[in-house]
Amino acid sequence: MIYPNQLTIARIILTPVFFYLFLADDVLLKQISIVVFVLAALTDWYDGWLARKFNYITQWGKFLDPLADKILTSAAFIAFSLIGMFPMWMVVIIIVRDFVITGLRLYADYTDISFSTSKAAKIKTFVQMAFLYYTLTIYTFSLIDSLAENYSGVFEILLHPEIIYYSMLGITLFTLWTGIRYFTKNYHSLKNHFGINAK
Repeated sequence: MIYPNQLTIARIILTPVFFYLFLADDVLLKQISIVVFVLAALTDWYDGWLARKFNYITQWGKFLDPLADKILTSAAFIAFSLIGMFPMWMVVIIIVRDFVITGLRLYADYTDISFSTSKAAKIKTFVQMAFLYYTLTIYTFSLIDSLAENYSGVFEILLHPEIIYYSMLGITLFTLWTGIRYFTKNYHSLKNHFGINAK
């Protein structure tokens, strides 16, 4: 197995480690979880860089890499939902959209269907990751006693339930919109391939 694919496998393996540490009762383990998450995210950047630079592009890698990304981000969204920070219904919409579109893209690659992507989808991914980094960083820092004592007001503002809720709502709606846009842009390709009759 080539090195970029090994990094992708490592990202998948690190995901349940992050999930376990984040949900642990031990504050130290929660704080370690952010290190694991960052390491997992960095493997995505590094394996992509290696694949492009040395042309390490395989069908296995094209299948596994986007799937590993969605597994990591989905685990983070679910973890925050389980501790009550993200509404579960929003998390479900984001995860279903991302896995459905990822599945279609993988199927398109496998069957050589021409599906168009958009900059909005890349922006969506960036916004999701940025918000997860923000929330994970502020949340884990707020668990440090010395910081919590001296900057409790700051953490209350940065993690205010309304800020988190409406930020998640915006991300959810944007994610859903990019999914709908993906289907409308590729409607004719889907129709021709699956034999869908327009009404």
